[in-house]
Amino acid sequence: MASLYTKTKLYIEANSKTWDKTKVELRDDMVDGVSSPYIKKWTYDFAKPNDSKIASYETAGNTEETARAVLNKRASEYKKLKEQLDLLYHDMTAGKLDNTGEWHKHIKKVKDDNPK
Repeated sequence: MASLYTKTKLYIEANSKTWDKTKVELRDDMVDGVSSPYIKKWTYDFAKPNDSKIASYETAGNTEETARAVLNKRASEYKKLKEQLDLLYHDMTAGKLDNTGEWHKHIKKVKDDNPK
C-alpha cells in the first residue's frame, strides 16, 4: 500500500506544484496500534484532497514507490564514481567502448539484477 506521503505528493504534482513542507504537514496518530495517517496542515492554493481523492492515487503511488526502491537498490550496487571512471579509462585504453567493456558489463549487471 502506497504511503500517504507518496499519494499526497502525486496529487500536488498533478496540480502543477511541488512538495513544500511549509504548506503541507502529514501526521500519523496511532490508535490502538493501528496507523491512521492524515493531512494535518494544508495551505496550497488548491483544494485539500479528501480520502477518496487520495485513494485514487494508490496505483500510481505503488508504481512510484516500487520504482524508487529499484533505483535506490541500483544506486547501492553501482561502484563508486571514481571506480567507474577507472573502468572507463581502462576500457578506452583497450578500445572497448562498446558492450564488451568492463564498465558496460558492470552497469548492465546492476540493471539486469534490478529491473524497473
